Order: sequence, then structure tokens, then C-alpha cells
Amino acid sequence: MGKIAKIEYFRVPPRWLFVKITDLEGNVGWGEASLEGHTQAVEGCLDAWADKYLGFEADDIEHIWQLSYRGGFYRGGPVLMSALSGIDIALWDLKARRLDVPIYQLLGGKVRDKLRVYAWIGGDRPSDVEAQANARKTQGFDAVKMNATEDLGWLDSPRKLEECVERVKTVKALGLDAGVDFHGRVHKPMAKQLIAKLEPHDPLFIEEPLLSENIGGIRDIASHTHLPIALGERLHSRWDVRPFLESGCVDILQPDISHVGGISEMRRIASACETYDVALAPHCPLGPIALAANIQIDATSPNFVIQEMSLGIHYNVGGQDLTSYTLNPEVWKVTNGYIDLLSGPGLGIEIDEAQVRELSKDSKAWVSPNFFGPGNELREW
Repeated sequence: MGKIAKIEYFRVPPRWLFVKITDLEGNVGWGEASLEGHTQAVEGCLDAWADKYLGFEADDIEHIWQLSYRGGFYRGGPVLMSALSGIDIALWDLKARRLDVPIYQLLGGKVRDKLRVYAWIGGDRPSDVEAQANARKTQGFDAVKMNATEDLGWLDSPRKLEECVERVKTVKALGLDAGVDFHGRVHKPMAKQLIAKLEPHDPLFIEEPLLSENIGGIRDIASHTHLPIALGERLHSRWDVRPFLESGCVDILQPDISHVGGISEMRRIASACETYDVALAPHCPLGPIALAANIQIDATSPNFVIQEMSLGIHYNVGGQDLTSYTLNPEVWKVTNGYIDLLSGPGLGIEIDEAQVRELSKDSKAWVSPNFFGPGNELREW
């Protein structure tokens, strides 16, 4: 047992927010509270909790989770839940390291020895997918994901939808499975058309066919297609997830461990999905701490199917990538579409704290891109 002595956070490039918790005995745990485009808001929440939780028992993870979620009257949402994720992941890492076991051993133990993974191709305005897909094959991947389209109007040219179909055909011809991310940027009049055009080509899944706040529209789409529907990155708790499970409109849930309250809530969400025969494919275009945390849940969840990796994603610019900030980046080696289960204590990665501290100096917060149509009207990213 050890009381919390210090909670620190570090804004680091390309767009990540790491959390470090130290107890009075010198035990350390790392978490990730990255919320793309809203870093400063999460930092404000962490500032409040950094004072509040000094002197709390670091082992009391669930007590701290409940206080963070329920103790402030207002609850949920991306900012609070992302800050809570950073705290929660760090506490699990600290506890498991102190006990010298992987976190998944504290969650009931593993049900698999390796995990299927996929990587991104194409960027925000998808292009050059053949060369990028071949590069991913060389890296060891057998599945990729790409944006369906560039930004679209509510009703846009059908030609842009045909371009998406051709990209899917190109990737599949190389022997790769292809997930297609509508990214919430495709509105219902276009989404219905695009799904119909994609159906003969059997993408691995279609992601966020509509924005998650439009559950009625998603339910309608689900009732008219055989394609697996994936979503979840903009749902921030089991309460947000529940109506999608109850309505039967999601086949693959993609919660983001840095946005749902960390390992504690992700485990509950994974179990809820299992009861509805919904697969788990965690969202993770973020840093190595978030990915390592996801893997603890993936290892213990019977309904896990595939894990997103940010290796070489188009947002990782400026020299930092998934392999940065760690002393054992070899754990991310992909072979025949899989990575081996992490076996080290805690999260299973070793943080290069010197690099974290150095690159956090004067680090600027990442700003979400905005897209505009020909009339200067805002479009969905």
C-alpha cells in the first residue's frame, strides 16, 4: 500500500498527454489522457485532481474512479473522462508494477497470446492508397483502415463515392482487409448511397457511418445493410454505449481507452458488449501508453477482434511516432498481421522519462483541422 505523493502531466508531440503518478514509496505508474484538439481543457481537470488525490491510497483505483466520475455532480463527456482515463491507467500501471505482473493478470488473466492489429493509410483526404497499402504489407500488416472520402457536403457529387469504391478495390486486390471510416463526415443522404456501393466489395467494417448523436439514423442504416457497423470513439462511458447495444445497431464497438475513463471503464464496456454479441475493436490513433492500456483489455476480452495502431499514422509528424517515448519499442513489431501480447509488468512498456520531459518543454497543443466547403460553410472533419 502506498499513498499518492504526486500527479504530473506532460504535453508531448505529436498530440499526446501523458500522466505520471508517484506514491510515497517511489512506485510509479504512467497513463494517457490524450484528447485530440482539447488538450488544455483536460489539463485543467488534471490540475484539480492532482491536488484532490494527494494522500489517497494508490491501490484504491475504483474508489478514485467513482469519486472522479460521481463526486463532482456533473459527469461524463470527453474532457472529464479523458482526464479520468489518464489517472486510472496510471494507477493500474503503478499497482501492477508494484506486484511485478502485467495488468491483465489482475483482470483475470489472458485469453490469447497475440492480437490482430491494423494501421492507417490514405490520410484525411485519402490518396495514394496502393503505395501505402503495399508499405503496410511490408511492415507485416494484413489489415488497414482508410477514410471513405474527403470532406463532403450534406448532398455532394456521386463521383466522390465512386472514388472510395475504387480505393477499397485497390487495397483488397493486394490481399489486405480494409476497414472504411466514414468519420462522421458523411451525412445520411450520401451515407446511404456509399454503403450501397460498398456492399459488393465487403469491407472489413464501415466505421461511424453517421455521427453517433444520430442513433436513429444509424439504426435505420443498420437495418438495410449486411456490412458490419463499427463505432464508439465518441462514446465516453457505459451509459453512452448502452442505447447502441440495446438498439442492435452496432456490430463492432470501438471505445477509446483514453476517452472512456481508462482501463476500469473499458473492461466494463467490453463485458457489456459480450452480452450483446458485439465485437470489441478499440479505437487508438494515440500514443504508446494508450495502446499498451488497450492491450490489457484485449488480452482478457473473449469478444476482442482487432486493435487499431497509430504506427505511422498521418497525424504523427515532427519525428515522434508510436515507437517514441519508450525504451522497448520492439514490442510493436507486427508479424503476419499480429503483435505478441505484452509480457512485462504493468502496461508492459518502459517509458523514457528523460525524453518525455525534454520534449514536453514548450510543447504546443494540437489543433483539430477544420474543413470548409465551396461556400465557406463548415464541414465535418
